[in-house]
Amino acid sequence: MTLRSTLLGIARNEDLNFLLTNRIPRRFATRFVGWLSKVEQPLVRDLSMWAWRLFSDLDLSDARKTRFESLHDCFIRELKPGARPIDPDRSLVVSPCDAIVGAFGSIEGTRLFQVKGFPYCLEDLLGSAAAADRYRDGVFVTLRLTASMYHRFHAPHDGRVEEVTYISGDTWNVNPIALKRIENLFCCNERAAIRMRLDDTDEAVTLVAVAAILVASIRLPFLGADLDLRQGGARTIPCDTPFQRGDEMGWFQHGSTIVMLAPRGCGAHAAIFEGKSVKVGQPLLQRRLDGAPSTL
Repeated sequence: MTLRSTLLGIARNEDLNFLLTNRIPRRFATRFVGWLSKVEQPLVRDLSMWAWRLFSDLDLSDARKTRFESLHDCFIRELKPGARPIDPDRSLVVSPCDAIVGAFGSIEGTRLFQVKGFPYCLEDLLGSAAAADRYRDGVFVTLRLTASMYHRFHAPHDGRVEEVTYISGDTWNVNPIALKRIENLFCCNERAAIRMRLDDTDEAVTLVAVAAILVASIRLPFLGADLDLRQGGARTIPCDTPFQRGDEMGWFQHGSTIVMLAPRGCGAHAAIFEGKSVKVGQPLLQRRLDGAPSTL
């Protein structure tokens, strides 16, 4: 048995995985890995990359570059032009990121699910009843970015970002093992709710970018290149920033999750199922384009 297969076996043991990734000083581990990942010393970089590959199926074939200054440089890598073709069908809301589809479906009033049997409330996720009411009886899709995936996320449709609500929080792991054990996990972690008003029907979707253990940072350069969301605490930042579908919006410093929320009249695309791997630009939600008034 190889070292890699042994380590993967340990990682797949649910009890050990949960213990090793959650029952540790999460904030200390997150800050340490955040610091270590940015060290540009070649030996540190190479050892970090080697260790990362032991636990993942890292594929850099579509990366713009394959030589990196640091582990962090690889985490936030850009892709070759044309690596993610964007579906042009305007009735679709496309995936904003490379991800694995988790729980999805109809929002029951303002209740949705992190996994089967583990409900949570939109009010807790978004920070206010008014924000939650916009998506009452709407639809949600959970998108999990693993550590080896492309970490940047993109506009799911043409439209304008109207506001970003930042909520400080913990850094629990957001993998399926933790989601089955920690109630309201997405509502506990650091997150940023990005509300985007779509063109055509004037509906709005919200991308809730949920940070996780190890680095746990969300970057949104359209708010300002030097803005650190953590500085200033929980707050709502108004803006009016246009995006075309597929335009880059921001990135995670490590693997994490995006919960996409859409109003009544939208639904999950027929090709979506739990566990499906999706890429930026592929169909995710089917929109209503019948001229009906917005529910928001």
